[in-house]
Amino acid sequence: MPRGRYSLHDPHDHTPLAEEHFHCAPGPSGWRYVSQLTTPAGDHSGSVDLTLDELGRPLRLELHAGGWQVRGAALDGVTWVRTDPTGTHATEGNVRAHAFTGTSPAFLIATTRLLRLTPSDSATRVRLVALTDPVLAPRTVDQSWALVNRETHATDNGPLTVDEYQVTALDTGEQHAVHIAGDVVLAAPGIELEDLDSPPSTFA
Repeated sequence: MPRGRYSLHDPHDHTPLAEEHFHCAPGPSGWRYVSQLTTPAGDHSGSVDLTLDELGRPLRLELHAGGWQVRGAALDGVTWVRTDPTGTHATEGNVRAHAFTGTSPAFLIATTRLLRLTPSDSATRVRLVALTDPVLAPRTVDQSWALVNRETHATDNGPLTVDEYQVTALDTGEQHAVHIAGDVVLAAPGIELEDLDSPPSTFA
């Protein structure tokens, strides 16, 4: 069960945004990721709880940020309920999309579990509902993912396979790289892995 800490920053000007303390593990249903977020000053700022099924679909998602809450799951596409900080208003949404995404590294792992790309595959298009800080407002985005490189590195804990993905935003054409080992993001725009106290889990 990997445990560690990511630092999150603005990918454009590198302003620190948050620290994300996480643990994750494969389980009987698929994979679960739980994290707590703190501001650069150390104050609690949110949380992520994501469970995937064995096919990589979101069985259950619960996000908290800025007093807002979103609960969601894969149902007729993806369905969610967003509640305001006062708890008096809740709005439900549904989109014909494959999964959710957001600022947490968990969503990058989730997308790779859903797509299960190999280096010989062509780029694959995926529609996601983005829930981003600070108010978790939903926005539908279309991306293209391609696994462009897979390398195995020798480590003290045995071989470590690192996958490099090229992700393209289909509305703007902007491209970026995401490096993932097992169920841990090693590097991505706005994300740095700062601490990891056990090796990434490997998926069958």
